[in-house]
Amino acid sequence: MKRRRMNKLYIGNLSPAATADDLRQLFGDRKLPLAGQVLLKSGYAFVDYPDQNWAIRAIETLSVNTDTETAVVNVTYATKEEAKVAIEKLSGHQLESYSFKVSYIPDEEPKQLDFPLRMLVPTQFVGAIIGKEGLTIKNLTKQTQSKVDIHRKENAGAAEKPITIHATPEGCSEACRMILDIMQKEADETKSAEEIPLKILAHNSLVGRLIGKEGRNLKKIEQDTGTKITISPLQDLTIYNPERTITVKGSTEACSNAEVEIMKKLREAYENDIVAVNSSSAYLSGLYGASPVGAFPHQHPLPEQEVVNLFIPTQAVGAIIGKKGQHIKQLARFAGASIKIAPAEGPDASERMVIITGPPEAQFKAQGRIFGKLKEENFFNPKEEVKLEAHIKVPSFAAGRVIGKGGKTVNELQNLTSAEVIVPRDQTPDENEEVIVKIVGHFFASQTAQRKIREIVQQVKQQEHKHAQGAPASQHSK
Repeated sequence: MKRRRMNKLYIGNLSPAATADDLRQLFGDRKLPLAGQVLLKSGYAFVDYPDQNWAIRAIETLSVNTDTETAVVNVTYATKEEAKVAIEKLSGHQLESYSFKVSYIPDEEPKQLDFPLRMLVPTQFVGAIIGKEGLTIKNLTKQTQSKVDIHRKENAGAAEKPITIHATPEGCSEACRMILDIMQKEADETKSAEEIPLKILAHNSLVGRLIGKEGRNLKKIEQDTGTKITISPLQDLTIYNPERTITVKGSTEACSNAEVEIMKKLREAYENDIVAVNSSSAYLSGLYGASPVGAFPHQHPLPEQEVVNLFIPTQAVGAIIGKKGQHIKQLARFAGASIKIAPAEGPDASERMVIITGPPEAQFKAQGRIFGKLKEENFFNPKEEVKLEAHIKVPSFAAGRVIGKGGKTVNELQNLTSAEVIVPRDQTPDENEEVIVKIVGHFFASQTAQRKIREIVQQVKQQEHKHAQGAPASQHSK
């Protein structure tokens, strides 16, 4: 079935007070009727325009100068090349007290997002899934037009093995149903189990959105499919395993139906994250727990510059720099950051350090593009997630707080973010009285860990500042 092309307008930096009606009125006032859906999230929204000409007209209309000194609009033409940003003034009506960003995302060449289905199956059924001389798995991949990886060598001796299915959403669901049928048939013949549960592996960063507020999403899937769904606890996560297990119990038919709904929610969350990496400063405001810059027209705070040292494979340096340095220059312009590659520490060095300097949003964009480039250029195995080591410096007096009593804070950080966080012991502070914190993980894990550590440092600095201000007063009162 051919997917209908859709043009999306992405509207970011919205005040939490903004409603879908506010947006409808904004567009209506400018004779830009919204025939499509308005999907409003916290701080940003998507508007569907079935007609490309209307989508372009909407951007052109919203970017016209007016005489009123109200909200700032950032109009982003999100083409395949680097996005071009034009800042214009706009009469804002209900939205006049805060800025927002509009991006045009053309959908002329729809690209199938590769979001694999990861299943966990009992080891005793792996042979039946593969079949004699691999015939069963060959037939399965042919029928579903999928690529199926059975990770037999992972966790030798484990009771369960992961299977990764790369296909369209429909292909993944069909392959999942066939695997469940194979396992159920094998279980019936060997009388090893009555009902085989479906186990889906999902990255921790996506699971919260699957569950939904107060568990509503999960409850609805259970009710609609007649299944019982449980999710493994956060405590089971490790730095080597950032995935949680979603266990679905019910008939094969019911489990298959639940898989469709579960994967739909996980894909949605993943797609939103991808959009966030490419064009969203609103996502950053949610991630960092702060109002976006420009949220109030008369305030222009300068964002704090941060330095992050990101370590990439030596053989990837050329891809990051690009021909005559074009790629690294474009990347720096896109992110609004300074990006430099440090000289190799030795002739046999396996990694090179990329020094990124810029505010939080610039860090997010620059690091996101670097992670993406390494995946795109196949510097990591297709089965692997791109995990890199990042170093950030924190004041030596705050390092203890990052670690926490008995390592409690650092352990909580690791559980929360799925990143490995290391504060090397016995470090000698540098000339700025700072020490290094190492963060190892995939992009979103690393970003979340960086933000949380910066938050801790900020809290410690504020407490130190208050203490310094309060000390003379308390002495004076004696």
